[in-house]
Amino acid sequence: MAFWLANKRNGQASDWIKRFDPRFWTVNFPRPMMASLISTGPDSLRLDAAFLRKGDLGGLIWDSVDSLDHPLLAYRTDRDYAHTALSFRWRSSGVIPLDSGIGPTLTVEGKDAAGAARVWYVRLWNYAEGTGEDARIDLRFSELDAGFSLPSADRVWPHAIDRMFISFCPPGYDGSAEPLPAEAEGWIELSEIRTDGARAMLEIGDVILPPNGLAMATGFDDQGVQTPARLLRNVRQLGYRGSVIHYVGMSHYFRLAPADGGYLAGATADPLNAPTRNWHRAFFRECMDLGFSPVASLSYELLDQHCPPAWKQRDHLGNPARTGWEPPSTLLSPANRAAMAWLQSVGAAFARIMIEAGAPVRFQVGEPWWWCFADGRICLYDAEALATFGGTPAVIPDMRAPLDAAQQALLDTAGAVLARSTADLVSAVRAAAAPAAAEALALVFTPTVLDAAMPEMRRANLPVGWAAPAFDRLQVEDYDWLTAGADVLRRRAYATVNERLGYPPEDQDYLAGFVLTAAQSDHWRRIDAGIDEALARSPHEVVVWALPQVARDGFVRLPPPFQPSGAEPMQAFDDVPYPLALGRDAAVIPEFSTAISVTASGFERRNSLWSNARLRFDVGPGVRSEAELGTLIAFFRARRGPARGFRLRDPSDFSSNDMVAAPTPHDQYLGTGDGARAGFPLVKRYGDVEGQEDLGQVRRITRPQPGTLRVSVGGTEQEGNWSLEPMGIVLFDDAPPAGAVVRAGYLFDVPVRFAEDRLEITGSAFAAGEAPSVPVVEIREAS
Repeated sequence: MAFWLANKRNGQASDWIKRFDPRFWTVNFPRPMMASLISTGPDSLRLDAAFLRKGDLGGLIWDSVDSLDHPLLAYRTDRDYAHTALSFRWRSSGVIPLDSGIGPTLTVEGKDAAGAARVWYVRLWNYAEGTGEDARIDLRFSELDAGFSLPSADRVWPHAIDRMFISFCPPGYDGSAEPLPAEAEGWIELSEIRTDGARAMLEIGDVILPPNGLAMATGFDDQGVQTPARLLRNVRQLGYRGSVIHYVGMSHYFRLAPADGGYLAGATADPLNAPTRNWHRAFFRECMDLGFSPVASLSYELLDQHCPPAWKQRDHLGNPARTGWEPPSTLLSPANRAAMAWLQSVGAAFARIMIEAGAPVRFQVGEPWWWCFADGRICLYDAEALATFGGTPAVIPDMRAPLDAAQQALLDTAGAVLARSTADLVSAVRAAAAPAAAEALALVFTPTVLDAAMPEMRRANLPVGWAAPAFDRLQVEDYDWLTAGADVLRRRAYATVNERLGYPPEDQDYLAGFVLTAAQSDHWRRIDAGIDEALARSPHEVVVWALPQVARDGFVRLPPPFQPSGAEPMQAFDDVPYPLALGRDAAVIPEFSTAISVTASGFERRNSLWSNARLRFDVGPGVRSEAELGTLIAFFRARRGPARGFRLRDPSDFSSNDMVAAPTPHDQYLGTGDGARAGFPLVKRYGDVEGQEDLGQVRRITRPQPGTLRVSVGGTEQEGNWSLEPMGIVLFDDAPPAGAVVRAGYLFDVPVRFAEDRLEITGSAFAAGEAPSVPVVEIREAS
């Protein structure tokens, strides 16, 4: 399916919103503090905060630049606030009030009249009427003065504002890291939000794509600073439907308490903090209102600094499991009873929130595993795991090395412990949902659990205890392999998962993604191809992982072609040859598209719009008899004119060896192995200089003659270790080694269609020897 990476709107639909629309504010705060934001109406929002230190300070933010929405849905950048007015009613509790000396302050970041960066601090109480916890605030940006009291000589320059935020902090704030006597909860509500004056409206993208057949994944760690309405607007208007798989995260959802000089999870009766509860209640409710089916995803991962030491998985040297994120996260031990009891309470709490929001309980156990470091140290040796495994289990210093029977038995036992822990977690969720049903899903990441360098890893991290029907559905992701082009490993993994766990395709979901950084946006090409491949396996659902990357890179998955209700899908290509031989008078016309502009002095500027020639043929001169004319007419009707493609042999160019010579396994350079890539598209090169293949034209060959294909790797012809896939892809059973040159030879046809909807042939002209004109045009099938 086609996709697009959009970096801006270019004529797409737009609409208008009021500047300061409640949906588009965000919140920011330092760890271990927590805050969340929801829009509660067309002119109101609510912020909830949980404070742990006397120095906790958060901000309610309006940004002049929309860097969070998809480019097709973002609001227009407008830094000029001159003659604009913002008014609202302020209500709050549990935060320092407006009339305090250190009460909420409007911080304005921008530039002064001379263009120098400036920050202004505007005391909100100076523009308020009412009390410190219930007031009406009126801000006129052309008359806004910084400073503690009015009048002030420090006026905000309103023409170049980058962003503004309203600070909030707990009673007893002193700027220090000293803990508060107990966790303090506070809230702020802005209602009756009004924007008046000049530039009160902002243009906003309003693209609404038809459904693309895919579902979407989100994450609270990345996107919990936004309102649920803003997130789900992106999901729906980009064409996603069905499930919204929502990872509740590993860093923000839990309630913390001071311990050992830090703040740890697990010390309170309620595992969730109030901001998380309120945000997710609104999120699940918004999902239901928009027709989505939300899934709460919970992993065994926890931010390392907030995890009790006894809960952490550890290697045989006692080192805690830590991921490569910054700051690092850790993994909870499936053998630790306290950690698992806490995790079960978290799952149950989210189930109850879903019920409160009117959503069916759908719960995913996300990537549960025993952590293994890149150097092969598996983390099976925390104190409770040691006791569970008999006190002195076999030591596995390197999972990459051959393992003896005792080590393999330990991995099998570890897998059973992991499976039991996931079953207990699912049971806790189902008990919380009762009497309603709860759907249980499990997500596995095959590049880790089926790492070819650690073949025994599956014993511990893909346990047979997960076999159907342990979960209602299995979900699989393989993005590391997908973006690296490791197709052999991916396909073997599907077969292994199917054989080991036994979930049929209709009981599996595929998670496609993800792209870690914007610099890796080229990965979307492979991700999109992986989506198409997954759809061909007929899974229950294909989910794009995840919305933050989709919005950042502007990924647009175009919908499938429209089919009238009840109509069979139109087959675009019939893999059949043109039935008549082309005569010597048949026309073969390669064409390019080149824009040429001539300057006043006669010089030319040429822009080649196509990287490859497109062929046109006139096959009419090949019709030699009335019988062949009948064959042509029947073939034309069967193709429904230009509606369906077919194969045509170009009599002047049908071989990889020169133009018409017999193919050899060394004819065309397909690529160089990297040890992971297994698929190599067939190409034919024109005008190459040996060793400088990029100088010539590279033509994709999508319709080779299968019986003529010969393949070589490193100069040696290959037999029986590769297959020819659709669209002219040579797929090896094992990836060619790094540095090995892959070449191939073949005969091929051209994919074409009739160029016109009608075929005009007169009997008298044909009888008089006049050849009919039957134009045919090449179909582009791959780039």
